[in-house]
Amino acid sequence: MIRKIIAALLLALSPAIGFSAGDKVYLDRAPINASDNASLQRGAALFINYCLNCHSANYMRYNRLTDIGLNDKEILENFVAPFTGGKVGDLMKNTMDANESKAWFGAQPPDLTVIARSRASGDGSGADWLYTYLRTFYRDASRPTGWNNVTFPNVGMPHVLWELQGEQEMKPTQVRGEGFMATVDKPVLVKPSKLSALDYDRAVADLVNYMVYMGEPAAKSRKNIGLAVLIFLSLLLPLVYALKKNFWKDVH
Repeated sequence: MIRKIIAALLLALSPAIGFSAGDKVYLDRAPINASDNASLQRGAALFINYCLNCHSANYMRYNRLTDIGLNDKEILENFVAPFTGGKVGDLMKNTMDANESKAWFGAQPPDLTVIARSRASGDGSGADWLYTYLRTFYRDASRPTGWNNVTFPNVGMPHVLWELQGEQEMKPTQVRGEGFMATVDKPVLVKPSKLSALDYDRAVADLVNYMVYMGEPAAKSRKNIGLAVLIFLSLLLPLVYALKKNFWKDVH
């Protein structure tokens, strides 16, 4: 038992795909970069192509994509017109009927606008949770959709990215440590598909990067304003101190 726990801790620190040990799920660190506009644009394309069919992002407008380097024409031609035929200023809503989605999946798919923020916990950031979740689907014939997930056991969502990743199965995997061997159940790729394992991880990182941005599109502006305020206060401090000394110079 102790060896399994040690092995789990060792694996949690490795770049390997997320796994569970008992009731504990270990999250992989999401390699995201909020300043990488190319990554954010690829992530936005994946989100609109694969996520927005069932989920919505009701608090996000298409025209906010100008923040990541796109112009209105590019947004309209590549992200709006092919899917909704709407306007650049529209909210990112889906057209799936709520009752039908509940019948198909057991629950209505949640809105994803702030999912990256809501999934943050003591185990890791919301980005870490999403990055691990989207890479730990595996085949499970006992589930209605034929899929299960290590990070979210018995989830009602099918693996919508399986055409990119391929199919995984849960297999016992041996881990060697100093003087011991331990076995941990992990999802293992058995049927590759369009992307290699590395390219799929990169695609998921792009998608998660965009979902983190979507949770707070003004984060970059907020940080820049905060930095400017701190610089201003640091410049103001010696002036205020000098003024204070001048006011109190005659007080003994």
